[in-house]
Amino acid sequence: MFEEFKFSEKQIKKYFEAAFTDLGNAKEINIPSVRFRVCYDILLKLAITVCAKNGMRVRARKGHHIELILKLSDLLGYEDIERIGDEMRIKRNTDLYSGGIVITEKEAEKYLGWVEEVFHKTERYLFGGEKLF
Repeated sequence: MFEEFKFSEKQIKKYFEAAFTDLGNAKEINIPSVRFRVCYDILLKLAITVCAKNGMRVRARKGHHIELILKLSDLLGYEDIERIGDEMRIKRNTDLYSGGIVITEKEAEKYLGWVEEVFHKTERYLFGGEKLF
């Protein structure tokens, strides 16, 4: 699922900046289902960034979202990523492939707060004490 690849620090920062941009957008979105999808995308972008930092590039194959979430959970040492990330993946897939689901404002806020927490854990993992954002 993953292949070795050497990323530059500039590339890694660019991936992280993309997640940061999405995080800002998610805070401005007032449609719960859209906010939820953006939060899921942020989680995947953070996983891609952490993998890049570790010299790994994911191959787009069946199940690669699952593997990205598992790898992020493992590398950050944060079990909730596996549990909550999988919950988000299942909701996203149900919404996309099974006729939709309802994401409430309360759920969207909960996911946004949690993804912001993962963002800051990722920032510390990638850059130590240096805060980029």
